[in-house]
Amino acid sequence: MTMIEAVKGDITKQQVDAIVNAANSALAAGAGVCGAIHDAAGPELEEECMTLGGCPTGEARITKGYGLLARHVIHTVGPVWHGGTQNEPVLLRGCYEHSLKLAAGHKLKSLAFPAISTGIFGYPIDLATQVAVSAVRTFAKQPSSLEVIRFVCFSAKDLADYERELAVQG
Repeated sequence: MTMIEAVKGDITKQQVDAIVNAANSALAAGAGVCGAIHDAAGPELEEECMTLGGCPTGEARITKGYGLLARHVIHTVGPVWHGGTQNEPVLLRGCYEHSLKLAAGHKLKSLAFPAISTGIFGYPIDLATQVAVSAVRTFAKQPSSLEVIRFVCFSAKDLADYERELAVQG
């Protein structure tokens, strides 16, 4: 059975097989979570990302982890929030589903997610946690290599939102 948990912490310091990067469509180093991951991994990460040809919103790509504790980085491009009128929940769910499928396809045992799209992309955290927890819980019902799926929260407020949603969705 897959353990699903939420913790407050720094995603770049997670001891898991892969961390998920809230990336931009060019997979270039950016700000926020993306910038922190690229800084911690080193320049080789961006070099590999530039060979991938980008990534559409709602999909994911995998690279090596380089200077990170995690062996891999799964890059996913979340939707920019436009009030929920431009398919944002479906695209956000796709981020989680594609990331989980990539992790399982590479036989990874542990995966850590940030709160995708809730930073500069403006997705409301309470709505984003509903989508994230639902997607992860649905995936975890299927057999896969994943033993631990972790939501890594930057703030105590985000952690409280994830803990509440994990309890609500049982």
